[in-house]
Amino acid sequence: MPERLCALSELKESTPLRVELPQLDLAVVKVRDEIFAIEDLCSHAEYPLSDGDVQGCAIECELHGSRFDLRTGKPTGPPANQPVAVFETSVIDGVVYAELENN
Repeated sequence: MPERLCALSELKESTPLRVELPQLDLAVVKVRDEIFAIEDLCSHAEYPLSDGDVQGCAIECELHGSRFDLRTGKPTGPPANQPVAVFETSVIDGVVYAELENN
């Protein structure tokens, strides 16, 4: 069952929104017509990715500059070398959902 994250109207272009769920926190990002949900915890320093900057399909941790691909969660810039989880999203009637059970 998909988990409700936020209203689509809450998302600003390329600006991460922190969504706190009982099981984990997510950074939700709208880039053009795509919505991404990525674990809100840098794998290098356990710092919230939602505090970082987004450029294209990458999010940068503001603490040490690690970059992660929003589509795959894989690090694209050091010092991080471990991926973070990403989750499939959908938008239904103006509400953003993520499928959390498969990850």
